[in-house]
Amino acid sequence: MSSTFPSVTFAEAILSVGELNRAVRGELETRFPLLWVSGEISSLTHAASGHLYFTLKDANAQVRCTIWRTRAQLLGFRPENGQKVEARALVTLYEARGDYQLNVETLRLAGQGGLFERFLELKAKLETEGLFRAELKRPLPAFVRRIAIVTSPQASALQDVLATLARRAPQVALTIFSTPVQGEGAGRRIALALAAASASDSDAILLCRGGGSMEDLWAFNEEVVVRAIRAARLPVVSGVGHETDFTIADFVADLRAPTPTAAAEQICPDRQTWLDRLSGLCRRIDLNQGNRLAQLSQHLDHLAARLPSPARQLAIRRARLAMLVERLRRVGDHGLGRARVVLQQCLLRLDRQCPDLAAHLETVDRLAQRLQHAATHAAALRRSRLASAAQGLRQLDPLAVLARGYAIAFDADGKAVRDAAGLQPEDALRLALANGDVQTKVVSVISNS
Repeated sequence: MSSTFPSVTFAEAILSVGELNRAVRGELETRFPLLWVSGEISSLTHAASGHLYFTLKDANAQVRCTIWRTRAQLLGFRPENGQKVEARALVTLYEARGDYQLNVETLRLAGQGGLFERFLELKAKLETEGLFRAELKRPLPAFVRRIAIVTSPQASALQDVLATLARRAPQVALTIFSTPVQGEGAGRRIALALAAASASDSDAILLCRGGGSMEDLWAFNEEVVVRAIRAARLPVVSGVGHETDFTIADFVADLRAPTPTAAAEQICPDRQTWLDRLSGLCRRIDLNQGNRLAQLSQHLDHLAARLPSPARQLAIRRARLAMLVERLRRVGDHGLGRARVVLQQCLLRLDRQCPDLAAHLETVDRLAQRLQHAATHAAALRRSRLASAAQGLRQLDPLAVLARGYAIAFDADGKAVRDAAGLQPEDALRLALANGDVQTKVVSVISNS
């Protein structure tokens, strides 16, 4: 590694200690990028400011290290003396003392590098399959009635979850599906617990575990757990680890909470919040109803002021009716008076036009007697004429001839037979007698010639 110091310049110049340390710091930070360094923590100090100071050592050497507060807050575990760790750090120099040191960006327990690679490989594989797509996320029910909790009964996070749910939603029924959350075979056991919770009558599943190292949380990075979450019939809320911890289960879950307590808060609404909101709505309804009633009452008063009194209206109608009755009576009396006058005038005119009925009656009686005599004479004359005509008709009546023993012969066409020469033997004849008809046939024809 060749130096970038301008050797001629430094050889001739006289540097102060500060200038030298500043130049060395710049050279170190330029020549050494961020790198991983492994070792054991010793001489660890948690400063009141939140910074961490410790020594990273191995069997042959040691180096001072610093983790600033903003970086220390993002660590997924609490560093302790004697821990084997891997630090991603920037090589630098503390100018005030001239101490060479590492400014640590992040820290992980030794051996987690391989796990992290496996984590990234599995995450990339499942992401390619589309298991993390947003459209696959299932919404939580607005009001959860029963929650299936998948965790270990011994987990300290469970007590935090139960306390949070008891405070926020004591009406929600809880069912715990017990399973180991770390160690050999934990992933398979978690997947079985998820399947059992999915088949229950719960509304949602809460998968929770407290914080820990990547090794402690590795069961939630196993493929069998990830696929069990996606295959679940119910929405799954993941509350695994601390806020800085991420597992593949977080990516596939329908909702990821930073901590188990936060997961318990997110899976169901705060009962008291809804009660307060309901009380507020009730108050608003009462206020609005009161305002509305006041407006309607004011409007009613306004209408009542505009509406005349019914008694007054009735009195007005009665007075008007009495006036009309009086007018009608007057008009009637006047009309009757005029009618009486007209009637009297008509009677006078009728009397003047009436003839002497006694004289006319005598003339009518005399004419009636004459008419009666004339009618009697005319009727006798007509009866005499009718008797004479009837006698003539009786002499000409063919039936009278038949009564004397004669008969009329009719041929098949209904015509009277007057000449025997027109007949032939076997011709059908009808003989009309005075009383009934006779059907016969011609036997022979005898001519008078």
